[in-house]
Amino acid sequence: MTKRRLYITRFDKERLEELVAVAEDFDESGRNDLAGLAGELSKAKVVPPEKVPADIVTMNSKVVLRDIDSGEEMNYVLVFPKDANIDGGAISVLAPIGTAILGYAKGDVIEWPVPSGVRRIRIEDIVYQPEAAGDYDL
Repeated sequence: MTKRRLYITRFDKERLEELVAVAEDFDESGRNDLAGLAGELSKAKVVPPEKVPADIVTMNSKVVLRDIDSGEEMNYVLVFPKDANIDGGAISVLAPIGTAILGYAKGDVIEWPVPSGVRRIRIEDIVYQPEAAGDYDL
């Protein structure tokens, strides 16, 4: 995966850190999804919500992704696990693709290993970003 600067609001960072902490309380600290998210959060640059660049994927952003190899287009909303519904296009931040896109910008290509090799996804568009729309507490 390409190095990038993860931008996150204090509100989102606190909620995501709480998610990781609660899972650890239930002795689920060995999960790769939680470890990946915790690692990303430790590198995050905390910014006021009004300072998050409008082209960055944040929590509750609606995005258009394209699988570079297959050409498949996917539309998702990045949500907290309790709101995930893959059939409805709501993908959890704990899903590999959810953790991978958090903090990336429109036009970025994300690569991550999968059992069959490397998956490459480009962020085609950010249809809605809460902070850019002035929705600071979603």
